[in-house]
Amino acid sequence: MKEARSNGLSCDNCASGHDHAHEDSHDHSHTHGHGHGHGHDHSHEHGNSKMVKLLIVSAIFYGVAYISGDQVNNGIQIAMYLAAIALSGYPTFLRGLRNLLALRFNIDTLMTIALIGAVAIGEWKEATLVAILFGLNELLEGLGMEKARRSMETLLQVAPKEAVKLENGHEVVVPITSLTVGDLVIVKPGEKIPSDGVVVGGKSSVNEAAITGEALPIEKENGEPVYGGSINNEGVLHIRIEKAYRDSSLAKILHLVEEAQETRTPTELFINKFARYYTPIIMIISALVLLIPPLLLGGDWSKWIYQGLAVLIVGCPCALILSSPIAIVAGITRSARNGILIKGGVFLEQLGQIDTIAFDKTGTITKGEPYVEKMIVYEEQLFLKVAGAIESSSSHPLAKAVMKKITELGIEVPAPDEIQTISGRGITALVQGKPYWLGNERSMEHLTIPADVQAQMNELKNQALTLVLLADSEQVLGMFGIADEIRDESTTVISKLRQAGIRNTVMLTGDHQTTAEKVAKFVGVTTAYGNLLPEDKVNKIKELALSGKVAMIGDGINDAPALATAQLGIAMGKGTDSAIETADIVLMQDHLGKLPEAISVAKRVNAIIRFNIGVALGLKLVALLLTIPGWLTLWIAILSDMGATIFVTLVSLTVLMGTKKQ
Repeated sequence: MKEARSNGLSCDNCASGHDHAHEDSHDHSHTHGHGHGHGHDHSHEHGNSKMVKLLIVSAIFYGVAYISGDQVNNGIQIAMYLAAIALSGYPTFLRGLRNLLALRFNIDTLMTIALIGAVAIGEWKEATLVAILFGLNELLEGLGMEKARRSMETLLQVAPKEAVKLENGHEVVVPITSLTVGDLVIVKPGEKIPSDGVVVGGKSSVNEAAITGEALPIEKENGEPVYGGSINNEGVLHIRIEKAYRDSSLAKILHLVEEAQETRTPTELFINKFARYYTPIIMIISALVLLIPPLLLGGDWSKWIYQGLAVLIVGCPCALILSSPIAIVAGITRSARNGILIKGGVFLEQLGQIDTIAFDKTGTITKGEPYVEKMIVYEEQLFLKVAGAIESSSSHPLAKAVMKKITELGIEVPAPDEIQTISGRGITALVQGKPYWLGNERSMEHLTIPADVQAQMNELKNQALTLVLLADSEQVLGMFGIADEIRDESTTVISKLRQAGIRNTVMLTGDHQTTAEKVAKFVGVTTAYGNLLPEDKVNKIKELALSGKVAMIGDGINDAPALATAQLGIAMGKGTDSAIETADIVLMQDHLGKLPEAISVAKRVNAIIRFNIGVALGLKLVALLLTIPGWLTLWIAILSDMGATIFVTLVSLTVLMGTKKQ
């Protein structure tokens, strides 16, 4: 797994938001070296355990020196304090010294100056306590970020390593990276499916939670698609690989999750920019605290040097810098567990800010699967049998809807004698030696349609249904009114989106305006726009963006331009590759069910970041005010910094534990 450098799993990048000008240096880009507090690498438990041992030994030296007091030689006592400082503070000191010599000012620079100053004025106890507490601060902060990253790594462990491939009737274990399209693999109970494919043998239930976030297992049999990374529960499945591993849903998920950590949000960029100016300002304030009282007010030099050093320490922006990245990673991880892939922290932040959502209709609000909603029959003996005979050999979606209805009714259909498709109109056929016409109104041009039949046709059209008519050479035998089936969860989701703070819901579709309004009314969408071409959808998105922050949800190639235009593009997981590539967020479940929760998580992350920034700056302000009466001490300074850092880290990690209702 890549190091999550930019999104805060290494605070060195953030802390050295003060010195991004040096980001390309070898030292910065290849080590955790000169940022805030990471002499140990957070990705390795070994680094943390080493730091724990050093801190324990340092604490023992400090304790012995403190308790011994006047009972031992002053030189021995100082040596013990120095040993404690060296063991717990040497990584910070060395990094800070390098930065100081290069005139780079960041957290380590501040701590190094404070340590040197405290030792120079003989504050051995204070200097030692500062070094130990700062080391402890680094350790706890590192553990907090490691928790966030471990949660992400758990998500990434779903990838299987090997597959059982069938070669000439023999089972051969191969790496999943060697699988190619068309390979046959066997997946036994409890094993992970190696890559996206189709079941060609066997029957089983499959747990797709790692891919879609769907908790319930899905039954799979011949012809059913399967995702790489999902787990076969009980039966043996024979699967034909449809995508090489690198192109599979799982590989895309892992790639997106890794990439998500590499982006900075506007808030993080602002904090980093702020920190770049903040650190020198703190150094100037420290210098003023140190110089003005002794020079102008007759203050004691040793007292105000001490106060100046305390200001340096309290000015460390650790908590401020950590206020955002841990919460962002936790939010991305939580959403990924629910089958919602957010391609970067910036998109998570935007998801928490949107107030308008535009939906495509087909495949998003609806299933994209036509079904017969109404049926009008004039010739009962012929209508369904002949319609079935004609449609049985067609793969057209409307034909499938008709056949599904006929099959449900248990009608036996004869084989047609002859069939001819007429583009844009329908089909002409000979069934049992007699000619029939099946299709839309234009396919009925050989007839004079009676007024009562025309009235019923108009009634179905007014209900936003697509007509499929059947006629012989003399009369209309009947008609089907076909609609696109609305997803079961659509109405509930629209309601929950309102509860999550979405004030405006809009439907954009290429279907007739009547159809759009009917579906919108049924599911509770505020406004519907029909008869839209892809470029019309783009213009509508631009129009909506003038009065709010807009997200667009779609699944088709025709939705890609609108997804790209919206402030936030959201694609359905089984949509076209172009829609998924263009979108900023992907719903792997291929339905909208988890979207309200994702918005709530995003809003919560944004609220936590604002709260953390307030806490971080507030505590520092209180501590700095203590310098006015001269009450600020080095250990109060380091404790205020450490307390704020630990607090914002723990608050950020609560995102992983649950979601408060908004």
